Amino acid sequence: MELPGMCQEPGPEQGADPGGTGRPADVGRLAATVERLRQEALDAQEAADGRALIELAKGILVGSLGCGPGEASRQLAKLAEQSNTTIIALAVDIINQAARDHVSELAQQFLQTADAETASSEAAAPLLRLRAAESRMLVAGDAQAVATALLDNALQALGANGVAVWSVRPDSSLALVGQAGFTEGDAERWRHVPPEVATCARLAVTRRELTVVDSLSSSGVPTIGRRQHPDGGRIMIPAGTGGRIVGVLEISWPSPLPPQQPAVLRQLEALAELCAHTLEDHSPDPEALTPSAAHLAGVAELTDLADHLYDPVLILTPSLDPVGRLADFRIHHTNHRFTDPAGRPRSMLSGTYFLEAYPAAAENNGLFSMLERVYATGEPRHAPRTTLETIVDQVPLRTVADVSITRHGTALLLIWKIEDETARLAALLQHAQRLGRVGGFEESTTSGEISWNGQLFSLFGMGPTASPIPLQELPRHVHPHDVDSVGRFLRTLLHRLRESSVDFRLKRADGIIRHIRMVAEPVLDHHGRLISVRGACQDISSQHWTEVALAATRDQLADSEAESADRTKLALQLQHAIMPPAPAALEVPGIRIAVRYRPAESQSLVGGDWYDSVVLPDNKILISVGDVAGHGIQAATGMVVLRNALRGLAVTGAGPAQLLSWLNRVAHHLTSQLTATAVCGIYDPATRHLRWARAGHLPPVLVRGSHAEAFPLTSGILLGAIPDADFQEEEVQLEREDILLMYTDGLVERRDLSVTDSLTQLLAVVSRPMDSLDRRLDDLLTYSASDTDDDTCLIGVQVR
Repeated sequence: MELPGMCQEPGPEQGADPGGTGRPADVGRLAATVERLRQEALDAQEAADGRALIELAKGILVGSLGCGPGEASRQLAKLAEQSNTTIIALAVDIINQAARDHVSELAQQFLQTADAETASSEAAAPLLRLRAAESRMLVAGDAQAVATALLDNALQALGANGVAVWSVRPDSSLALVGQAGFTEGDAERWRHVPPEVATCARLAVTRRELTVVDSLSSSGVPTIGRRQHPDGGRIMIPAGTGGRIVGVLEISWPSPLPPQQPAVLRQLEALAELCAHTLEDHSPDPEALTPSAAHLAGVAELTDLADHLYDPVLILTPSLDPVGRLADFRIHHTNHRFTDPAGRPRSMLSGTYFLEAYPAAAENNGLFSMLERVYATGEPRHAPRTTLETIVDQVPLRTVADVSITRHGTALLLIWKIEDETARLAALLQHAQRLGRVGGFEESTTSGEISWNGQLFSLFGMGPTASPIPLQELPRHVHPHDVDSVGRFLRTLLHRLRESSVDFRLKRADGIIRHIRMVAEPVLDHHGRLISVRGACQDISSQHWTEVALAATRDQLADSEAESADRTKLALQLQHAIMPPAPAALEVPGIRIAVRYRPAESQSLVGGDWYDSVVLPDNKILISVGDVAGHGIQAATGMVVLRNALRGLAVTGAGPAQLLSWLNRVAHHLTSQLTATAVCGIYDPATRHLRWARAGHLPPVLVRGSHAEAFPLTSGILLGAIPDADFQEEEVQLEREDILLMYTDGLVERRDLSVTDSLTQLLAVVSRPMDSLDRRLDDLLTYSASDTDDDTCLIGVQVR
């Protein structure tokens, strides 16, 4: 029986050693002891941080109340009891009110966004961590200790697993000056990052703002510790004061980073500001400090350097606003080669603010933005052809300059080289001569001195050290057939003293023949005597051969155009012989037939439209309209074949359907792959009876009074498509004053409308009251909606 409270023999699951050695139990007790000592050390450190903050708050109370340390301690305890908060939370609040720094601004934001009951509890934890981290960083001996303090006191609570503190060097390279949470091997490999190498820290420098990389694997940006956590997230915050970035605080998370709350990001910005002060305080570069004797000595050396430079130079030093942000630059010095675009003397500019002297530089992405970027990142900037604007008597004056900006310590060296208009125009002329293959020369007739530019030596196939060819010897270097032309050119130039030009073939020493155009003018003195000749030569070989090819092409086109014109003329003659554009009206007892034919606007589009009206032996009347597919002589001859065949077949007395069936065989067998549409009608004047049939053609239109209606679309395939085809025949009883219209598609066809819509428009136009058949046909042609530039045939039959 076991008594309560007595110890049992430890089993295997309790760490007993079956062998009796006792080592596992000893190891467990040792581990527990180590963990207890580690926790005691952490508690001691936290207590020390808390005491440091409390002592700092006591010092603030001593200064503000004018009391002793004991009274300040009692006041602090009393205030904590009255406000129902802890002494250390009250100490942080007192420090925030007195400091007026980034951390205190963060505390004020917490108070504004939270209610009175929850504000203290929400703000105390992060603000206490920030102040504890600050106190730990103040006693840190180097950036490595700073990184460790940041991770242990502030960032581990946010889930971070690593911190890297980068220093931005004057040459824009990055140096890893402190890290925590990464391996020593990684730290050694990333000790130095050359300029312009893209890394996570470089992103923060380039963007000059807090930058988030959600996942390293998706972004592909290299950085320290990527091997251990390839999918981890990073946040990089530029660390700087007064507008100048001195370092970057990079924080690592082991997994992809979710969206962060604005309050967390503000905490990280506060830590970066603390880190910036630490980097400045521990910087080994004396010129990186705030203005001091070393800084002033550095600016003096920069001033001495500027005075020995050939280019115009300004030296600018930063000017900060009351809260320590960069507001402007002061013009510290201008060297003796500097010329103000507004004409102001150098003494007037020295000591003034840059934006006061050049306010237009503050425009978006202007010169001042370049200055801010170079000052913040240290990366030099070169901007050719930058437009600079100054105001002279309220008139804007624009100049163009090549600008180069570099940072030296805390000063900027601005090289401001205003573009030389003469040099720019000379460069433009040189490029134009090269592109146009133009060379210039000048020859003195008094001294015999000859000046050629480099392009002229190239045109003549001579080296740049060869002797130029005098004008008098030019005939010896040209083709024999061009000697006389060059002689006349020289006589006009040298004896008649008039400007002259000549085209000739140049025989070069390398055996190549080039076509050259030379233009020259005489230069006379004030007595009218010739002193020199100047001119230019242009290689027109490609132009010459192009003209030769164009001449040959023109000859070929002329022959083709003549042949095409003959074919078009023949087709027009054939078409007009069969269908005159204005045929006389056909007067037959009982009806009146009027015809209108409108040829295509372009004579090259001779079509195959045809019409016919003829009295048959049995006193019936054949009325037909057709359209042969295609244009040109083939369409015109096909139209003649079908029209004459239909006339001959109609003498048999067959009906319209039978006539179209026979005409289909003619189109298929007796022509070369000819297709056509047609509508055929047989009208009996005695009975006013009309029989009609269609072969792929638009149906006739009947106008009775003020109403117009199209005949139904009976079945009927186009002519020539198949060997044998049957066509449907319809009958219509006409009345007195009825008007029957037959037409080709050139009357109604449009590119943007369907045939049905076009036919509806035609019926609307033809329904208008007209006093005669001729007026009605003319009105139809005038208001036709067609836009295809095709032939148009129109037959009107008026019943009497």
